[in-house]
Amino acid sequence: MLNPLYLEAAVVCLGLLLLLVEAFAGQLNRRIFAWVAIVGLAAVFAATFFVAVPDYATPWQRFYTLDPAALFFKRFALATTIVVLVISVDYLGVVSRFISATHSSAGLGEFIALPLFTCAGLMWMASAVDFIMVFVSLELVTISFYVLVSYTRRRADSLEAGVKYLILGALSTGFFVYGITWVFGLTGRTNFADVARILPKLQGSDSAILFAFVLLIIALGFKIAAAPFQLWVPDVYQGAPTPVTAFLSVGSKAAGFIVLLRVLDVFLTVPALVNRIGVILVAMAAATLLYGNLAALPQTNLKRLLAYSSIAHAGYLMVAVVSVLPRAGSTAPPVNAGDSIAFYLAGYLLMTLLSFAVMVLVSNQAGGDDISHFNGLAKRSPRLAFAMMLAMLSLAGIPFTVGFFAKFFIFAAAFANRQWLLLGIGVLSVVCGFYYYLKVVRAMYFQPSPPGATDRIGLSFQTGLTLAALAALILLLGIYPQPALNLLKQGARPPVAASR
Repeated sequence: MLNPLYLEAAVVCLGLLLLLVEAFAGQLNRRIFAWVAIVGLAAVFAATFFVAVPDYATPWQRFYTLDPAALFFKRFALATTIVVLVISVDYLGVVSRFISATHSSAGLGEFIALPLFTCAGLMWMASAVDFIMVFVSLELVTISFYVLVSYTRRRADSLEAGVKYLILGALSTGFFVYGITWVFGLTGRTNFADVARILPKLQGSDSAILFAFVLLIIALGFKIAAAPFQLWVPDVYQGAPTPVTAFLSVGSKAAGFIVLLRVLDVFLTVPALVNRIGVILVAMAAATLLYGNLAALPQTNLKRLLAYSSIAHAGYLMVAVVSVLPRAGSTAPPVNAGDSIAFYLAGYLLMTLLSFAVMVLVSNQAGGDDISHFNGLAKRSPRLAFAMMLAMLSLAGIPFTVGFFAKFFIFAAAFANRQWLLLGIGVLSVVCGFYYYLKVVRAMYFQPSPPGATDRIGLSFQTGLTLAALAALILLLGIYPQPALNLLKQGARPPVAASR
């Protein structure tokens, strides 16, 4: 059995190795770096099925945990990074055109290595049970994304996206640090369990505790793209390299939600604050759903449409977070919405990465990300059109796709918690989604191809295999979701010594 602490260490070492080789590689084909990273991450992913709960030394036990949720999100981060790297292989030609005027391969190694450090940060966030550990891992993720978003530095929109993300990201980090400081000032602790034990005993400090929660929720709201902290999303998503946009949309959101759930558990130990925290979260969920879906309706750029779609999906996930809250006036235990959140994120991974993988191929040929560039795609590349159609239908929540069950589980949790307002807004949001997602399907199947777009779009073996695997999982989990639900509940094995 493996110690789980080695998982993140292996990912970081792999990233450092690629950076060292990049420094002395000369004219070596940088696509090899991507394949080394993919194989290495696949090996780490396989190792997650052989980890044991470690017998921690006292310092580690206060910072790091390995419960089923942490293990699931580690696998989630690894799977996301692997698919993003596969997508990046087809995008390296675009990156090379916009990072150096003299050397076609300069900087491509760093573009492959940086996602590995991001992945390590996401994995640490999944296991963090201390505010300091959360902050350090969050900054590793955020700083890596600062660089990746503005990586194609010879494009003005990429630099603009990087500057906006840097400024607003630094602002959200300030709120998070101030929130941690406030919590430490109240309790003298940063460990989640210690803080949860001390907070209910503080007399007359409800307002101060609520203020600390507000500071932290502002910072985490930025990370998960929840309203009213979502204004950075459209411009950053549109300006960033497409594989980076996919990574931001999926990986960052998943890590943000597990931290949000852990922080929420800490503050819900104060019974007097449950209703006020509920009002804040309900307002955020409703605003996120309405803003994301209504703003997506008039979009003509697919990348920007998916940015607003990402905000809308954060709203659906916020509905599940609200469903965790104890029900007012009820002695029944609160709804366990953790599985519905995890399943939704797993489905969102499949749907979003499939759509961005197709977008990379189409935009490489068409030279843009507008929906009009997808006109007549069914005639030029039936397989790509079918893959994109499946992704759009699943994002909309059509039956027999994973998106349907993902939304069903979210709404079921909201129904059990009697969140009637959010249920009503959620249903209206689904109707809006039908309109803007089906615009893409209409363009591919019912619009003539743009002038000059008659060439068929070729698929490499690895890209075709990735698209087929993502599409198959979307259909499989849309018909029979039980295997995924069983996997979500699978935790690490106990140590051998403890089992004797």
